[in-house]
Amino acid sequence: MDTVPNNYKENLLHIDVCLDEHAPRAGITELFKTLRPQWKAEDIQMKVFTEGITNRLVGCYVGSVGEAAVVLVRVYGRKTELFVDRKRELEMFRLLHAHGCGPQLYCSFQNGICYEFLKGTPLDDPLLTQPAVYRLVAAEMGKLHSIKPKAVSSLQPVLWSKLSNYLNLLQNSASSDAHLQQSSQLELPSMDVLLKEMENLRRHLTAVDSPIVLCHNDLLTKNIIYNSTEGAVKFIDYEYADFNYQAYDIGNHFNEYAGVNNVDYSLYPSQDLQWDWLTEYLHSLKSSSGVDAAVTEREVQELYIKVCKFSLKWGNIPSGKEWSGASNS
Repeated sequence: MDTVPNNYKENLLHIDVCLDEHAPRAGITELFKTLRPQWKAEDIQMKVFTEGITNRLVGCYVGSVGEAAVVLVRVYGRKTELFVDRKRELEMFRLLHAHGCGPQLYCSFQNGICYEFLKGTPLDDPLLTQPAVYRLVAAEMGKLHSIKPKAVSSLQPVLWSKLSNYLNLLQNSASSDAHLQQSSQLELPSMDVLLKEMENLRRHLTAVDSPIVLCHNDLLTKNIIYNSTEGAVKFIDYEYADFNYQAYDIGNHFNEYAGVNNVDYSLYPSQDLQWDWLTEYLHSLKSSSGVDAAVTEREVQELYIKVCKFSLKWGNIPSGKEWSGASNS
């Protein structure tokens, strides 16, 4: 998967419309005059899917939602461009679709995008532990990680620049944010502590020697669409997609097993599940990269160790597995 399809290079349609995130109908009607001119304004139906921190997602269709071709309209949250590189997001969106890893991007507008609706449902926590499902996730990540950039020599992991940017924004807003001013009362770490921890992580993790690959970087359950009829999964939401450490993307996904709002690390995947997941992932990565070779226990073991370090959760080798002389430092 080291070539870029021609359709990736085509110019993206841009419609000069700005949507009101609280009352989007007028703007959406204007959008579809260009995007779907055959749709009558009075026939367009809307369903709000999410009203998150970084965006508002609305599904638009004519007729029955089960039968119609749904177009997703995502309205960016205010000031999210301070942290999310929207130009880069569009590049990643189109690159992933060109390689069969994501939905089609139809157009952009002043404060958002329109794109294809993928049939299926977001994964839930119980499904994530079923071998038939998590192996699909592992295989899809292997496929994504096999996508090669044009200029390999210039690759840098996005992890540190994103963390630095976030901490800078946090520091700049601290003086005007009452909640941050009360951080000592809330027992939150100081900015000095956060900066020191980031530098400690940088020193430790850059020594792990994890390959830099195209990563999703935010693979929580709601960003995985499962089509049980087709027996397939697809990843959505590419706000943070970029080149990053292979082991980070996997480790971050494993951490998502513990949940987001109500975190419970007893739900973190078992060692045996991780081992099976990583084996399927490596099979997919090799196959998608055109490598005709079996996955060895040593390869799974070495990746397991790196992922444990990036997930910041250490564990033992599953029973029946050998260390084969690999370092566990």
